[in-house]
Amino acid sequence: MRPPTRAVDVSVLVPSKDEAGNLPLFLELCDEMFQTQETQYEVIVIDDGSTDGSWALLQVLTERFSFLRPVRHRAQRGIAEALRTGYLNARGDILVFYPADLQFKPEDIPRLVAPILAGASDMVTGFKQGEYEKAFVSRIYNALSRALFHVPVRDLNNVKAYRREIMAALPMRPDFHRYMIVLAAAQGFTVSEVPIALYPRHTGRSKFGISRIPIGVLDMLAVWFELRFGQKPLLAFGMLGAALFAIGVTSGAGALGWLMVTGQGQRWVWTVVQTCLVLGSIFFATGLLGEQIAQQRAEVRELRRELRRELETTRHMRPSHPVNTSTIDAERASTYDHR
Repeated sequence: MRPPTRAVDVSVLVPSKDEAGNLPLFLELCDEMFQTQETQYEVIVIDDGSTDGSWALLQVLTERFSFLRPVRHRAQRGIAEALRTGYLNARGDILVFYPADLQFKPEDIPRLVAPILAGASDMVTGFKQGEYEKAFVSRIYNALSRALFHVPVRDLNNVKAYRREIMAALPMRPDFHRYMIVLAAAQGFTVSEVPIALYPRHTGRSKFGISRIPIGVLDMLAVWFELRFGQKPLLAFGMLGAALFAIGVTSGAGALGWLMVTGQGQRWVWTVVQTCLVLGSIFFATGLLGEQIAQQRAEVRELRRELRRELETTRHMRPSHPVNTSTIDAERASTYDHR
């Protein structure tokens, strides 16, 4: 164990749910790797509502490893929220998302971080090398993601390293950590990948099953809509409403013409006309409401940027006393314990 001698460069964020059997070895491997690096690391383990004694174990491990900073959620809140909590407590300018299950070894963390330290990339994701159970599902997921979002990597849902400002710019939504690469690329950050070896779990079992597939598909559609129409919802709902209006008006005009020529009315046509006009009005009104919401989001986003600039300025002015940015969110800060 070695005491920290300078400011932290890289914060490794480790969401952990019932990983007491893996944490000691994971941290030992981290310690071995850190001792060979010039870069200064810290490890923030986010105990996400574990019930296997992980939190008590982390208190003991903190005495052994000076780089360890445990944080706790009293109830399970998911990986996206855990990464957010880790970010709020991190001191490094580079963040690394790494699981505690030892399917990825800490020795590969420097390979993820190296392109960012060299200024060659803003975000680096790992490309799995090895056999794993959900390979078929993963291939389908990644193929759909590349088709929808045109991202320049092969594996979106994997370990990754990224600049701090990327996390600050991402929306706080459940499960959106799966689309960090997509959202970062959409905002102009550069993205690259490196091959990372995948190993069997050391102990325990996977927390994710087949039920995650429909959730993942719906999340993918939500991200696509956010990127395509999030800032201009009237573009989507207005066009759909206008199209329905056009169908209704055209159908009504055709029915009137037929009635005038033949003297025969078409009741079903008037049903179509009424349905199209009602739905068109609803869609158009929804688009107008969406525009107002988008305007509010833009204003909130700008306020967040200003606040982040102030916090970063303060953090760099006082390097010996890093600002704990969790204090800017009293509601979230009150829901977890940190050392």
